[in-house]
Amino acid sequence: MIRVMITDDHLIVREGLRLILETADDIEVVGEAVDGAECLQRVPDLKPDVILMDLQMPRMDGITAIGHLRKDFPDIAIVILTTYNEDDLMIRGLQAGARGYLLKDSSRESLLDSIRAAARGETLLKPEILARVLAPSSRGKPEPTAQTESTLTLTGRELEVLQLAAKGERNKQMAYKLGITERTVKAHLQSIYQKFGVDSRAAAVAVAAGKGLLDS
Repeated sequence: MIRVMITDDHLIVREGLRLILETADDIEVVGEAVDGAECLQRVPDLKPDVILMDLQMPRMDGITAIGHLRKDFPDIAIVILTTYNEDDLMIRGLQAGARGYLLKDSSRESLLDSIRAAARGETLLKPEILARVLAPSSRGKPEPTAQTESTLTLTGRELEVLQLAAKGERNKQMAYKLGITERTVKAHLQSIYQKFGVDSRAAAVAVAAGKGLLDS
């Protein structure tokens, strides 16, 4: 069973998510929180595998909570709950350590798939959401110095892997397209994570988008 915790300041959102998640045989809702502060307080007792995290909440926002969770509970997967007008916050949340992001009006299938992927340590990057994250208006102008440094630190193959990851390709698909093994793909991803100072594919894509590395 995948233990899920819901963190959102809107009761109707929490109740709606709970009703949907309770229809899945492999998912158990272990608790809820109304903001980031309560989430941090309840995590040690609830021991969730995945946390659905809203970003804009009173007392403690989602991005701050994600930072604390990644430091104190690195094994917990965090999936951001967002709306279309929060693209900048979404990128910041991914850079803070969230493993994925989900629109609040997503379908039941997308919700369940995202949770299951996060629990496996994977991230489902939906093309329609990624397009908004990568849009110039969403991330502002990249800093020339940062972009140059990042381009120099990534090898050509690493950049290819990163661009395929941004399109939602899985390791097996990337290996086939690039003519390399899955183990080599994983090695390239780990190298990218280390260079960017992140620990997930979603965060790496967010950093790359912010630096303009995926424009091509």
